[in-house]
Amino acid sequence: MKIKHTRDTLSDVYVQSLKIRNTVFVKEQQVPLSLEIDKDEAYAVHFVLLLDDQDETAVSTLCILPSANGEQALIQRVATLKPYRGQGYAQKLMVHVLDFLQSQHFKIVELHAQIQAIPFYEKLGFESFDDIFLDAGIQHVAMKKIV
Repeated sequence: MKIKHTRDTLSDVYVQSLKIRNTVFVKEQQVPLSLEIDKDEAYAVHFVLLLDDQDETAVSTLCILPSANGEQALIQRVATLKPYRGQGYAQKLMVHVLDFLQSQHFKIVELHAQIQAIPFYEKLGFESFDDIFLDAGIQHVAMKKIV
């Protein structure tokens, strides 16, 4: 297993991330493509977890959007392809990204968790701090963690 990241929206890593997001969010969850790919793509750092198989299969992804002041980051678009869920890939990716954010001196990390994913993020130390809201027609709650 390896994890790669990029800010380059023309890179293979970004394309791999988009393929996972398209499968999980657009096809499975029916999120409109116009909401899935937004104006912040070029400002985000995109991460992909790849297997050690012959094809280096990309199975999990997320991106982080740093704040202008460089102290906060928003984790977005956490997704794992269906055949690879429940095997710890998203957790490994999240731990890697939290370490990355800490090494870059970020202080606070936020994310918007789908309701069913709250326990996953709580195990990683995130806490809810706001009411449930709809994003792309799906219930979410804002969560944060001090890093």
